[in-house]
Amino acid sequence: EVQLVESGGGLVQAGGSLRLSCAASGDTIDDYAIGWFRQAPGKEREGVSVIVGKADKTYYTDSVKGRFIISSDNAKNTVYLQMNNLKPEDTAVYYCAARTGRVYGDFLLGHPGVFESWGHGTQLTVSS
Repeated sequence: EVQLVESGGGLVQAGGSLRLSCAASGDTIDDYAIGWFRQAPGKEREGVSVIVGKADKTYYTDSVKGRFIISSDNAKNTVYLQMNNLKPEDTAVYYCAARTGRVYGDFLLGHPGVFESWGHGTQLTVSS
């Protein structure tokens, strides 16, 4: 089973940028779907973006399309989430998650339960 560790969160002003990292160990991510999810206080966990395999398919929730970019460096076994033009409503704890196998479809964004491994999360706070 793959283990995941997120990093890169912090405090940023609205309009700024930040890059989150999700470092995997214990297995190669080549044959996984890796997702970024976020959870704000009092809200349900929300799918942000998913990358499958060697970036052969990516998915984004509507609110981040055009602002966030998910990518993977399979040599480093790491997935990144580049976040641009950040907004206060992006404030949340961001988690990365992994599901075994190249599973395709944007349904992955709405079904965190299909992901088997989770990191502990990293906090992003966007100030207005």
